[in-house]
Amino acid sequence: MRIAVFASGSGSNFQSIVDATLEGRLDARVELCVSSRPDAGVVDRARLLGIPVLVLSGSIDVHLAELKETLETQKIDIIALAGFLKKIPSELIQLDPLRILNIHPALLPQFGGPGMYGMRVHEAVLAAKETISGATVHIVDEEYDSGPIVMQRTVPVLPTDTATDLAARVLKIEHELYPEALQLFAKNQITINGRKVSY
Repeated sequence: MRIAVFASGSGSNFQSIVDATLEGRLDARVELCVSSRPDAGVVDRARLLGIPVLVLSGSIDVHLAELKETLETQKIDIIALAGFLKKIPSELIQLDPLRILNIHPALLPQFGGPGMYGMRVHEAVLAAKETISGATVHIVDEEYDSGPIVMQRTVPVLPTDTATDLAARVLKIEHELYPEALQLFAKNQITINGRKVSY
């Protein structure tokens, strides 16, 4: 399976996916890194690993033809969104048989939707006085954070937690969860019926 990782930040989830492929836990190769920022840490990580990088400045729609051509040239089977801060256009979502996954730092359907990303998510979890949070891998559809859920994993929310504390605890399980979810696709163990995902 050939993966493109889309990321806008430091690229720690990108790194966890690459590491899983190198360690034999994920039967796939990361063949492309797409970023919305030329100065993002993920760009440096990808270049150090010799993985091709495509930077999309501004709207994705402006770059859609170039992006589709690059995905086709690299023979990408699946896109893994990892902190990618741009909405994916419908034209890309509807490309068949391309699959697009996202990882979200909360237990969807709670604490998702437009504007809910990064530290805002953890602040909202703490404000709601939740005792459990976690991470969700889901299939991307036309709405933010609303696609069928593939896998979730939980972490406790401690009474002394700051948003930074909770973010670190959630990120640790993201690094475990995302490669595991991708491996289900690599092994063709996923069945999708409407909004229900089974494996």
